[in-house]
Amino acid sequence: MKILVTGGGGFLGQALCRGLVERGHEVLSFNRGHYPALQALGVGQIRGDLADANAVHHAAAGVGAIFHNAAKAGAWGSYDSYFQANVVGTRNVLAACRAHGIGRLVYTSTPSVTHRATHPVEGLGADEVPYGEDFQAPYAATKTLAEQEVLAANGAELATVALRPRLIWGPGDNQLVPRLAERARAGRLRFVGDGSNKVDTTFIDNAAQAHFDAFDHLVVGAACAGKAYFISNGEPLEMRVLLNKLLAAVDAPPVTKTISFKTAYRIGAVCERLWPLLRLRGEPPMTRFLAEQLCTPHWYSMEPARRDFGYVPQVSIAEGLRCLAAGR
Repeated sequence: MKILVTGGGGFLGQALCRGLVERGHEVLSFNRGHYPALQALGVGQIRGDLADANAVHHAAAGVGAIFHNAAKAGAWGSYDSYFQANVVGTRNVLAACRAHGIGRLVYTSTPSVTHRATHPVEGLGADEVPYGEDFQAPYAATKTLAEQEVLAANGAELATVALRPRLIWGPGDNQLVPRLAERARAGRLRFVGDGSNKVDTTFIDNAAQAHFDAFDHLVVGAACAGKAYFISNGEPLEMRVLLNKLLAAVDAPPVTKTISFKTAYRIGAVCERLWPLLRLRGEPPMTRFLAEQLCTPHWYSMEPARRDFGYVPQVSIAEGLRCLAAGR
């Protein structure tokens, strides 16, 4: 089958493209740039912006399914920039599906759509956790709108599913672990709270596998059609344990210092005012949303994903850490 992957040049996107090629599919990637790694895989690349409806429409011509993985992520930026990428971009993908008669859409969402300040989520499935509110972060707010539209589009001609992988990591990651390691080496990393909050994460191979499993089961009327699912390794660890294991795997020093939630939250509020006021570049070191995320338990049940499309994590955290340390 000819399959379009949006955001195929990113960390998860490349894993999706690689896995789909290995499964015998013809793969196209819709990116903002050109990626030699995709070229080496034999993946066709189409450059464009998700907010450009015509570009998305033309990219989707002739494909049988779409993995909509592209998004604007992060904890900082204007609401409009997130809205254009995450909501308008998703609307354009849905419009392309309808225009071309594409029957399957696998959407990469995020657990952040259920964010509610410091309210914990512990061992629950997606159908047991309501959407969040008062996000204080455009990423979570716009991904919520996009996921809702994807699920609402499920019907007699288009089957959709939304997957919410939690904190993807592994070899090839150029965002999460490298940034943590950089801050740890500079002595600028702290636990918000005492670090005892349990959190889920997802090794990159498992995140990709969940997408393939969902795709294999996704047809009109399938158990997973029109639904959202949390995805993780299913091995929740205390934040202080998890973070230091990741840092040890890349030879970065452990984190030993803490900062209270109230202090981190206040710092985040100050940063959110100062950054635009002083026109500071880059992301602030703390935001209110980030403070809430870092101190709150977030771990989920994998039973719905196992039941509806057979997802079982294949790579344990211990094995993933060995792969991360070896760089493979």
